Amino acid sequence: MAIAIDFGTSNTVIARWNPVTQQPETLTLSGLSIQQSLNPPLIPSLVYVEDATQSKIIVGQQVRDRGLDLKSDTRFFRSFKRGIGSDIQGFLPELDGQTITFEQIGQWFLTQVIEQLAPQEGGLDSLVLTVPVDSFEAYRYWLGKVCLALPVEQVRMLDEPTAAALGYGLGEAENLLVIDFGGGTLDLSLVQLNKTSQANTKPVGFLLKWGNKSLAEDSKQKIKTARVLAKAGQNLGGTDIDNWLVDYFAKNQGLAVSPLTIRLAEKVKIQLSSQNQASEVYFDDETFETYELELNRDTLENILKEHAFFEQLDESMTNLLQQARRQGIELADINAVLLVGGTVQLPAVQTWVRQYFPSEKIRCERPFEAIAQGALQLSQGVEIKDFLYHSYGVRYWDRRNQRHNWHPIIKAGQAYPMTQPVELYLGASLENQPSIELIIGELGAETGGTEVYFDGDRLITRRLDSGVTSVKPLNDQEGARTIAQLTPPGFPGSDRIKILFQVDQQRFLRITVEDLLTSESLLENQLVAQLS
Repeated sequence: MAIAIDFGTSNTVIARWNPVTQQPETLTLSGLSIQQSLNPPLIPSLVYVEDATQSKIIVGQQVRDRGLDLKSDTRFFRSFKRGIGSDIQGFLPELDGQTITFEQIGQWFLTQVIEQLAPQEGGLDSLVLTVPVDSFEAYRYWLGKVCLALPVEQVRMLDEPTAAALGYGLGEAENLLVIDFGGGTLDLSLVQLNKTSQANTKPVGFLLKWGNKSLAEDSKQKIKTARVLAKAGQNLGGTDIDNWLVDYFAKNQGLAVSPLTIRLAEKVKIQLSSQNQASEVYFDDETFETYELELNRDTLENILKEHAFFEQLDESMTNLLQQARRQGIELADINAVLLVGGTVQLPAVQTWVRQYFPSEKIRCERPFEAIAQGALQLSQGVEIKDFLYHSYGVRYWDRRNQRHNWHPIIKAGQAYPMTQPVELYLGASLENQPSIELIIGELGAETGGTEVYFDGDRLITRRLDSGVTSVKPLNDQEGARTIAQLTPPGFPGSDRIKILFQVDQQRFLRITVEDLLTSESLLENQLVAQLS
């Protein structure tokens, strides 16, 4: 059975391929999914840890049904996807004598979802997981490690916007702009869909785990190609808006900041997607206090403006359109704009999109299901042609500014796997130097980025000042920085080693190191992105 999971910051969606109808369908998991008739089955991305030592947890709608999301409790986790692979500033909680990381929470969540899903579907042959376009390799590597323990033969990974483009099922040879705006991230992706006449072509993409067979191996159908032309994204989503609303009510009504008020603020925000005025009332039967929150669309828009919300959206759109123009595609050449994620349902966001595109090009009828259902196309004969969203670079000492800086070696936009490696020559800087160290990093946005930190029990993201490059070092740890042991020792004055940088099919950075003095190979195709 082919399954796709769209693991989201706020909600998770699961879809399967129905071999009878030859169409995707969204699944419900008993107890985990929200029981509602208006929207497709959604699993709230919530975790409550009952016993960390025994990995005893409660996930999804069960957390809300038991009221475990309404009180301040270090055992309750929401928006934990945002912390996976990030350098968190603040103290991680300790439960039952163990320090709990967001990676552990995410693994518990996905594992429990799949453990309940597998018997319901009679086993899983193929699994596709979707990831934000702006995610660092740390997140993708974590997802790969989680998959190793899953009872699934084949696991693949696909960018969420590309999956959404496939999920809307539009025609071939079209330029589609996907605006994926969920609880944790804003992702923009320009995708071109077309068909080739090739047969027996295996789908590509980012392969995480491979069993003994490929579901598309014997397929005789024509292969649909999804070519990613441009990407832009940032750590901004509906969770940020919820926090801004809570701060607004705290300031204007003296409302305490708590999981309960965050939940009420989220409900008010959701109401404003379909009506001009919204209110929520909650009576606490323990404290006998009544909470009442009221808001209208104009006030919400003013709150968004105060937090430079629309400027951040414009920044991402400008970035994407600049990339598109380098591909020879202008604004008018974009055939359709596909809106995905809960946050795109806000009228203020839809109004912002209409500033760039006419209404007839904008589609918003499948905001929740498009990603999971589109990801299933990977197991049905879809080939993904993708490029690197981030640059890879090496750290050096910037004498002018008296600080470390980063020099790009492999630029963003590079297609992978690379056909030709990038060369770098290095020499010794000291007499009798026994080894050469090099810190290699994955470089994020060069015009500003975000940091993730705790404000009490809330996980917050904050924009960095413009000009600060966000970097995820890949080998800045003991035993990993040294890339060459020099025998005999090195001396200043000449190049001593040659490094070849290469990105493979699985999007991992590898290096080969040669000692120019002895002509010996010191490292051969060594994987750098061994992240922890």
